[in-house]
Amino acid sequence: MKRIWIALAVLLLPLNAWAGKTTIAVAANFTAAAKEIVQAFEAATGHEAVLAYGSTGKLFAQIAYGAPFDAFLAADEMRPAKAVDGGLAVKGSQFTYALGKIVLYSVDETLVDDGAVLSRGGSFQKLAIANPKTAPYGAAAIETLQKQGVYAAVRGKIVKGDNIAQTHQFVMTENAQLGFVALAQVIKEQAGSKWVVPEELYTPIRQDAVLLERGQNNEAAKAFLDFLKSQSGRAIIQSYGYGVGE
Repeated sequence: MKRIWIALAVLLLPLNAWAGKTTIAVAANFTAAAKEIVQAFEAATGHEAVLAYGSTGKLFAQIAYGAPFDAFLAADEMRPAKAVDGGLAVKGSQFTYALGKIVLYSVDETLVDDGAVLSRGGSFQKLAIANPKTAPYGAAAIETLQKQGVYAAVRGKIVKGDNIAQTHQFVMTENAQLGFVALAQVIKEQAGSKWVVPEELYTPIRQDAVLLERGQNNEAAKAFLDFLKSQSGRAIIQSYGYGVGE
């Protein structure tokens, strides 16, 4: 009888009695989507997820130096692979959680109609992009400019944000008249003007996630990555303009 009561007591324990906590490193472009995902994840599982944002390159450097992250949501596939190869992440845990898209955006409703604005250099003084050395969205912006044949003409007007979040801030505060940002950052903006860059103008932005060595025994971290793959997680990701692949 005592065993039965113990079993019943265990079954009646509230969900948060089993809950864990995890810290996730998240590429800056995924900020808004990640916040919404965390809300849904915590409601569904009882676990707590704490997010740390930054450029993919800088987050990877922090991970390499022992930052206390359990999982890594990058803006590329290269750095999660490097984390696995370097023994920083769990082999076999890497997967693509989102396919990123870039957009040329301005708060000026008349400035951006299509990519032709870039060849009319006199219509703007500053063009914001993320640092292409550390942010895949910045690299995609440079690639777009080069393929359009306008990089040399606008090079002197480029201002670089440390990450795509700062780049977005430059544009929204009009410190730059326009800029290449993540579609996810402005997809719900009703004001302003934008040109969604054709995907053939830049290398696909495959955003991969990976379970880090520190999180290999953290059930909350593993549950969070599973939630990204779930129907609920994928629906949120798609609502921000990302592709989700197969």
